[in-house]
Amino acid sequence: MSTLPLSREMPTVTDTFGRPLRSLRISVTDRCNLRCKYCMPEEEYTWLPRETILSFEEIDALAGIFTELGVDKVRLTGGEPLLRKDLSGLMRMLRRNPRIKDLALTTNGVLLAEQAQAFHDAGLHRVTVSLDTLKPERFKALTRRDSFQQVLEGIEMAVRVGFKGLKFDTVAILGYNDDELVDLIEYGKRFGGEVRFIEYMDVGGATDWSMDKVLSRAAILRLLSQHYGPIEPVLEKSSAPAQRFALPDGTTFGIIASTTTPFCATCDRSRLTADGMWFLCLYATEGIDLRQPLRAGASRDEIKALLLAGWQARRDRGAEQRKELERVGIRARLVEIERLRQDPRLEMHTRGG
Repeated sequence: MSTLPLSREMPTVTDTFGRPLRSLRISVTDRCNLRCKYCMPEEEYTWLPRETILSFEEIDALAGIFTELGVDKVRLTGGEPLLRKDLSGLMRMLRRNPRIKDLALTTNGVLLAEQAQAFHDAGLHRVTVSLDTLKPERFKALTRRDSFQQVLEGIEMAVRVGFKGLKFDTVAILGYNDDELVDLIEYGKRFGGEVRFIEYMDVGGATDWSMDKVLSRAAILRLLSQHYGPIEPVLEKSSAPAQRFALPDGTTFGIIASTTTPFCATCDRSRLTADGMWFLCLYATEGIDLRQPLRAGASRDEIKALLLAGWQARRDRGAEQRKELERVGIRARLVEIERLRQDPRLEMHTRGG
């Protein structure tokens, strides 16, 4: 398709609660090479049709329009984004946009060793690796794949080629990896990286989530302080999902407590699926189709108007609404499995987490 012409800049747009459109997560594929129990625990899924997947040129065009409305942070996700062929090519395209100040990637790390150099050469700013355990057998039980060594090699290669400030995302699950919190922080120290513990979330519906498996922020802090001593919050103004803390030696880590302590009031993130559906909230069950107007030849300003109207009308406070369900004792899976098979966009792996 032809490149959409540039148009005049517009000021940052805000939603009904005054939250800016600032951060965009772009899923480049719904496929994954792992089967993590908290994300996509079934072996087979209804995959997005190949012909619906956005090309790199289409992703670049849409990202460019988003940046004219204030987006300056873009994160590439999946599924597992490294399964998308020539991902470094998309990175090079996006890096040509001067409005994108932060281009990041979230990966499970399995294929990172062979692609890290290309990503660094393409100008990728930051890498986040999902790392839920340091025990090979536990990794295999969680992911149903024997790929733990490849993940470690990917992390080491990312550091070797020059990536600084790695982040490690750990879904903290009670009874699964709550005995590894200290080990994970110590592992992160080896690479100058920061661990972010993520409370187990009830997104999607195929997972075996239940509230009694959630390791809360309070519990994480309690466990870590028993080992390290006093832990202090890092005081900073940020819309990032993780609240950061410092250990006595200055080591920092983060906790994303969206299950027990939602941060909807400061959320500036939205998500673009691999087939062009724009979701304004991780918990949203309906999105806005951007692929159809893009492929139908809509002008840049027409698509911008669609984004503008969608965000200005945004009232999503999904995590807070899920939290409210606890009061009446009906917080369970978000979507039933049969509905997920009818609409695969409702599962976590299609919208980038």
